Amino acid sequence: MKTQFLIMLAVLITAPLFSQPLTKHWIQFTDKNDSPYSIDKPEVYLSERAIERRQRYNIKIDQSDLPVNPSYLNEVRKLGAVIYTTSKWFNAVTVFAPDNVLKEIVKLPFVKGTEAVGRYSKPRPTRSRTKKRDNGVNYVQYNEHYGYGENQIKMLNGDLLHNMGYDGDGMMVAVLDGGFSNVDIMPFFDTLRVNNRLLNGWDMVDNDNYIYESSSHGTQVLSTMAANLPGLLVGTAPGATYICVKTEDVRSELRIEEDNWVSGAEYADSLGVDVINSSLGYTTFNIKSMSHTYDDMNGKTSRATIGADIAASKGMLIVVSAGNEGGGKWKYMGAPADGNEVFAIGGVNRNTKRASFSSQGPTSDGRIKPNVMARGEQSVVASLYAYEVDSANGTSFASPIMAGMVTSLWQAFPEKTNIEVMRAIEKSSDNYSTPNGKMGYGLPDFYRAYRILSGEKVSTTQVQRPGAVQRVFIESFLKSRNKTVNKRLKP
Repeated sequence: MKTQFLIMLAVLITAPLFSQPLTKHWIQFTDKNDSPYSIDKPEVYLSERAIERRQRYNIKIDQSDLPVNPSYLNEVRKLGAVIYTTSKWFNAVTVFAPDNVLKEIVKLPFVKGTEAVGRYSKPRPTRSRTKKRDNGVNYVQYNEHYGYGENQIKMLNGDLLHNMGYDGDGMMVAVLDGGFSNVDIMPFFDTLRVNNRLLNGWDMVDNDNYIYESSSHGTQVLSTMAANLPGLLVGTAPGATYICVKTEDVRSELRIEEDNWVSGAEYADSLGVDVINSSLGYTTFNIKSMSHTYDDMNGKTSRATIGADIAASKGMLIVVSAGNEGGGKWKYMGAPADGNEVFAIGGVNRNTKRASFSSQGPTSDGRIKPNVMARGEQSVVASLYAYEVDSANGTSFASPIMAGMVTSLWQAFPEKTNIEVMRAIEKSSDNYSTPNGKMGYGLPDFYRAYRILSGEKVSTTQVQRPGAVQRVFIESFLKSRNKTVNKRLKP
């Protein structure tokens, strides 16, 4: 009875929203002619760090890097449109424009076409703080450095990598999600704030810089990577620098969220981000005509997928959740997990068996997806209100667990490209010789991936994880090496 009441309440609340006309539109421009920006002066629109990344990997700065022509944006504004996000990669803008305004926009000589992508919603009221529950610090401490997150790191041999000194230090990670409630006050992220490693983010949904609201999903996602409370929860890249970007509108499911995703990825690129984690996926929407089909999961149809592959071409490593449709009608991964150079992550349980909800592959054009697996069933995440941990299900958490390990590994080999790092991780996995649509290449071993990137000849046909005795030997050996850690340019 309670469930039925909640469903009816949700219908009553959302009915007015979905009866509104589609007044948010994607406006495609024809060109970037007469732009005040130049390929020869990238420092105007790219950070020093972003330029350095391109130089390191011999990536040319081209027309796609130039921002949308500001004169075009001004002309659109003059007609009465409200701009939400822009995309330099697609040379487009997403706006609020009633029918009468849209009719004038399409007459502009530099407008190629338009697409309805969303509905107008009233600006959010003044933000109210979600209060932290005051229960002191008397949590039950786990007798292990990683705390309750031990299993999800050690199943990847991530602790061996950390013991070598690689924990993401000097690396920059962007988290694209639906909201990050309480990240600015939670004790799990104290070391980020104290060391200025939690940079100002952006809300692509409401077009402002307040991101610590709307949803705790991004908060829990971030905690699997960045948490640093030894004995309770330590993430997979506690030494990295993070930027939180809100791209998901939790009030609805419409195509505009793909536009937000692309803008979020472009924002991350301009700041010089190394790794993007996105625990988001796009399959069907509230409006059927906007929805994707499995045939669209071909790496070249969804705007989010195309944007993710462009992001990869700029040198970033894009880690995304495969999806949670494995046991449902859809069954397959969503966009942008179908991207050609996107690292799609499926979920396993604590015993390394595939979680039943983990979305499957292959892509509709026959490529292996998911790429690899990490813990997604009963993943350990930070509690929003106390010095406690919770468990959560979903490839939403397998993805950041993996993204943090990817970040820590890449720190060790800054000269390697994003694709080289991805392929080494795949080769280290226990299903590499017989990949399939349920487990992809399987569960990675980050100690093996390190050895592969180091140039060692490592068998990819027989993968055996170190037993207890061998692990003690390896840990002792690594701690005694006092290896000098290669660090990237600090943000």
